[in-house]
Amino acid sequence: MDTCDVAVDNTPNGRNHTGIPLCGIMFCTMIFLSLIIALVGLVGNAIVLWLLGFHMRRNGFSVYILNLAGADFLFLCFQIVHCIHIILDIFYSKTVDTPLFSFVVSNFSYLCGLSMLSAISIERSLSVMCPIWYRCRRPRHTSAVTCTLIWFLSLLLSLLEGKGCGLLFDGLGPDWCQTFDFITAAWLIVLFVVLLGSSLALMVTIFCGSHRIPVTRLYVITILTVVFFLIFGLPMGIYWFLYEWIWVYYEKNCNFYQVTVLLSCVNSCANPIIYFFVGSIRHHRFQWNTLKLFLQRALQDAPEEEEERLQNPPLRLRKTTETRHSAGESLH
Repeated sequence: MDTCDVAVDNTPNGRNHTGIPLCGIMFCTMIFLSLIIALVGLVGNAIVLWLLGFHMRRNGFSVYILNLAGADFLFLCFQIVHCIHIILDIFYSKTVDTPLFSFVVSNFSYLCGLSMLSAISIERSLSVMCPIWYRCRRPRHTSAVTCTLIWFLSLLLSLLEGKGCGLLFDGLGPDWCQTFDFITAAWLIVLFVVLLGSSLALMVTIFCGSHRIPVTRLYVITILTVVFFLIFGLPMGIYWFLYEWIWVYYEKNCNFYQVTVLLSCVNSCANPIIYFFVGSIRHHRFQWNTLKLFLQRALQDAPEEEEERLQNPPLRLRKTTETRHSAGESLH
């Protein structure tokens, strides 16, 4: 049976004037959009991984960005495979089942991405509210240790939920499945509260604090990624949390899950675009070799005026240097 025809109709007669179920049209449209957006996001995150992993020196913040790009890359890989399976079912009219364990990979990468974003927001908040401690007493390997713990904890929760709910070999039963679902949902709530609280503290301190804090590109990136996640990434987390109560409604609703998938693909695709866009501000020329420069500028924790002063020395200094250089040439 055609996958598009499986979707439940939400119109009185279930079909439009062409005789095709409206939910089926919406489902197919979202699948194709998800595939296109996921492919674009995969390329963007691959570029970030390539530059940060092999061509740039990493600092505490860029370690989080590297791991966040890895989580987004993994999530988009699963979505591409899932969309291709469904498209094959649509065009060749034969069911190609997505392996159940791949949903564990999706949950794992989503948890990692949200955890990394929460850690980034906490770090930026601490750098603003406790600047002396952050610059002088912050442990050197905090970012690497935090990212390792995030990957481990996210993998553990995903494996436990997958095993309990039958996504990995045989399930442990509905009671275990519900227990692990509640544990994962509770962790999602904790991450969301931490993300929202630290982001609000960061914005209040920057814009409403008693001391003027220069807004660097790092703060802009942090705020933009959090805003994009709240708009596009959070719906999947809400669906995940409410699944135990809305699964009956979901079966009667038109492509509720696929909407959250599409929005999450947009979120994962937007992150590398944000990095390069923020890094390209006031840079009017574009060449392929400037992508590294854009990313370097985006991850610099310095005000824009200071960056310009370092990159473009004052006119008097340049004239003095040129005069000395000319004098040296005349002596020769």
